[in-house]
Amino acid sequence: MMRILTTILLGFSLATCLVSCDFPAKEGPTVQLPVPDDPTITFKVWFKVGSQNDPAGKEGLASLTGQMLAEASTTENSYEDILEKLYPMASSYGIRVDREMTTITGRTHKDNLETFHGLLTDAYLRPAFKKGDFERLKSNSINYLEKVLRYASDEELGKAALYDFVLGGTRYAHPSVGTVQGLKSITLDDVKRFYSDHYTRESATVAVGGGFDEAVVARCEKSLLNLPESMPEAVAPPRPEAIQGRQVLLVSKPGADASISFGFPIDVHRGDRDFYALWLANSWLGEHRNSASHLYQVIREARGMNYGDYSYIEAFPQAGQRNMPPVNVARRQQIFEVWIRTLPNKQAHFALRAAVRELQKLVDDGLTEEEFQLTRSFLKKYALHFAETTTARLGYAVDDRFYGIDGPGHLARFQQVMDELTAEEVNATIKKHLQYDNLKIAMVTGEAEKLKQALESDAPSPMTYASEKPNLLQEDEAIAAYALNIKAEKIRTIPVEEIFEK
Repeated sequence: MMRILTTILLGFSLATCLVSCDFPAKEGPTVQLPVPDDPTITFKVWFKVGSQNDPAGKEGLASLTGQMLAEASTTENSYEDILEKLYPMASSYGIRVDREMTTITGRTHKDNLETFHGLLTDAYLRPAFKKGDFERLKSNSINYLEKVLRYASDEELGKAALYDFVLGGTRYAHPSVGTVQGLKSITLDDVKRFYSDHYTRESATVAVGGGFDEAVVARCEKSLLNLPESMPEAVAPPRPEAIQGRQVLLVSKPGADASISFGFPIDVHRGDRDFYALWLANSWLGEHRNSASHLYQVIREARGMNYGDYSYIEAFPQAGQRNMPPVNVARRQQIFEVWIRTLPNKQAHFALRAAVRELQKLVDDGLTEEEFQLTRSFLKKYALHFAETTTARLGYAVDDRFYGIDGPGHLARFQQVMDELTAEEVNATIKKHLQYDNLKIAMVTGEAEKLKQALESDAPSPMTYASEKPNLLQEDEAIAAYALNIKAEKIRTIPVEEIFEK
């Protein structure tokens, strides 16, 4: 979770940055993104640690440790004093703990560099580990799982349930914030040991963007020398079990409407040529927050069933709170995911059928030349909005280090490969990486038993509207009768109060 202490800073647009900044340096201990005209400086400190490093039974330790750095006292200042000092500078720092990355991000005006950099480095070099801070942050994390995720965010709950379902048995399965019992078992001594073991010189990379000079770079690099010199134990990439057929996890939540997510693991990452071809296909199918994408047109626009319907080929946490792809959530294992936003329970079966049917049509038929050309033209412009600020571009530069992307980086490679792709290559990539027979489906629903019976029977699920839509009648009949072929033994129900408990 990324919690920013204060945010009152203006961003530079990508267009300005493309004119005035150089490509990030790929060699050396510091990632550099100079933007001479930017009056602010952005810092990122990336530690190669995340929730995959949580010990069994203490799920949430990485997240809680990270929070103790960015949302708690240091040996030099109480947390209250830190907030008091940041406020008049209109500056901030915060932390994101993901599966494999922990990233502290801070930004300040150049006039406040001296004071701000001292506060920032104190956060990761001199945490106080006060008991009061620990109890507060631990309580907040448990509350997030027990109250917010379970009872105030059905869509995020469904997405988290899908990741746990698809990646069960791996270190990626549980949410980065942890589990309820895992968090309850963590002690302050556990946090201190985790910090000592994982926040080391070898695991850290500093990145600087904006209007900085060489003295700032030297100061950042020097700060890392204060970390212990040791190599944390490596964690092997997750190896999820192969999915056999279509399987369903129903999260039973009385009174809830239906939120649906489904997907499967894929082996494609930023930097791979297949990634960009698959991104184009995915953009056509379900570009996030884009009303022109196909799933949106079929489920939302034509039928008015919900707010939106999207698909993804890499991790997109907090999807309901952002428009553009996130940074610093790089992972060695990704999943293909379809997200059907909340709709009435009586429409859930039909919506699931419609989405799987459209995925099948994409895999079987591919994109037409016209669809390919229109999507490519859209993406070449749309991708310019992926990183409109120095902070976002610096985030991508850090991710380039994670994925080992040489040269100008992922954002430039995106544009380059878009120019080179053909419809034939995209369609071949679709068949290589996407499929529809072996899916895991997570559904939050207030009518779990009724939905379970409907899925088991596979009987037609006709769609009804407040006013007639004769132009949809023929297609609706085909969707309503589309066979999902889900066996009864492949459907499991879990009460909402039990999910992410252990």
